[in-house]
Amino acid sequence: MSNRSTSLKEGVGIPAVGWLLLALLRIALGWHLLYEGVTKWLMPEWSSREYLELSRWVFADVFHWIATTPWALAFADFCNTWGLILIGTGLILGAYTRYAALLGGLLLVLYYVANPPLVGLDWGVPQEGNYLIVNKTLVEALALFALAFVPTGRLIGLDRWLIRPPAEGKSRESSQATSQIPAPGFLQRRELLWTAAGLPFLGGFGWALSKKLQWQSYEEKNLVDAMTSASVKTLDVLALDELRGTIPKATIADCEVSRIILGGNLLSGWAHSRDLIYVSQLVKAYHHKDKIFATLYLAERCGINTLLTNPILATLLDEYWKRGSGKIQSISDCAGLDYDDKGARPKPWEEYMNIVRRAIDYGATACYVQGETADYYIGQGEVGAVEKVLELIRSHGLPAGIGAHRLETVKTCVEAGLLPDFWMKTLHHHDYWSARHPEWHDNMYCFDPAGTIAFMRERPEPWIAFKVLAAGAIHPREGFRFAFENGADFVCVGMYDFQIVENVNLAIDLLGERLPRSRPWRA
Repeated sequence: MSNRSTSLKEGVGIPAVGWLLLALLRIALGWHLLYEGVTKWLMPEWSSREYLELSRWVFADVFHWIATTPWALAFADFCNTWGLILIGTGLILGAYTRYAALLGGLLLVLYYVANPPLVGLDWGVPQEGNYLIVNKTLVEALALFALAFVPTGRLIGLDRWLIRPPAEGKSRESSQATSQIPAPGFLQRRELLWTAAGLPFLGGFGWALSKKLQWQSYEEKNLVDAMTSASVKTLDVLALDELRGTIPKATIADCEVSRIILGGNLLSGWAHSRDLIYVSQLVKAYHHKDKIFATLYLAERCGINTLLTNPILATLLDEYWKRGSGKIQSISDCAGLDYDDKGARPKPWEEYMNIVRRAIDYGATACYVQGETADYYIGQGEVGAVEKVLELIRSHGLPAGIGAHRLETVKTCVEAGLLPDFWMKTLHHHDYWSARHPEWHDNMYCFDPAGTIAFMRERPEPWIAFKVLAAGAIHPREGFRFAFENGADFVCVGMYDFQIVENVNLAIDLLGERLPRSRPWRA
């Protein structure tokens, strides 16, 4: 080829095919960044707030300040969106390539620093891949920094026309790499093709984007916060901005508690599966540590400030707090039974009391005698055992409660003068299929709903109703209404992360009504 037409000259030890591949790498990175920016621009609800709030590494305080300062967040979102669009366009067209590559690399480094995949930090739920220290964001940043020092835009791109070649006196290596690049001015036909080589890619991008917009996927319509790619930290399939308000709160003793409490059974891997033998295993596989942390974080963002948990989750919850991931408080059950083929039997007394102490030591806001445990001791006539647990809890200055599946447990405690700071009592109707089955098989948890409603109507202590959905047999819309209208002050419900937003909205709408309650609010 003549000097005039040689565009992919072997310079600086890179063969012609190497220049071509480097140019294609530049265009591919530009395509990706451009789509990231356009996607954010097309979604007015998008914000980087969620991603910034999740930051737990260096400069976390700065990122958190940006997330909570409206003008700073608006500026960050603007720079993020239009920076990606302009950088991506420049890379595709090969226009001011060095500046585009350097700015793109710096932007991706900011993404990486905000939420790096370091051990113990990346507890969110990324949409793609599994990473350890090195992730796609870091790889792309390094690639862009490398491209900033290779003049691909002056070989294939608008830089052939925009950027003058180095003046005489520059290094021999630099002049060798660019000796075949024409100066700005009139371009002959072949040179024009190399200069405008990025335009077909930009046109292809526009065509693909139009097709994408015509066939919007379900995923695009239901992302939590429309975060994409380098800044992805998706927690759920429902949008947080679909929340319709704030869950009301009330007090138990001196503790402010949201009217909806997140149940901890599912997070612990415990599920009432009826005759579905795979459910418990599926729940355990789903709720790995990262998923638990993400669920707690999402619940807090939705206004749920209390988790009903057990000492098994104490260390995990302690880690969640120490990381600064959230502040959700816990009401801990205190279970004191072991199970075998013959049924339930009490744990050794000192072991049981140590379980209670563990819950207290790990920062429980309140504790209660777990329902099955209270049912067992009361059924055996050992009211004193329940009383001793209440005394231990109160000796540490915490509200103490009594749980029960059976109404007889509550009645016996009241008759014996055991007055807790709150009750944990099951409540649900029996109007679902498996409740009408002639045999009980893990399908009913409130054995006398009418009697429970009548007796609890006269109790002055706050009442947390649980099993209100009969372990998934009753729709939340129906179960929440039944519980609140019939006297419950709080509802404890186990939820998967993808159910939280919907359930919170149902509760907000319901609690905004003038409910025909049969019992005054006691909290």
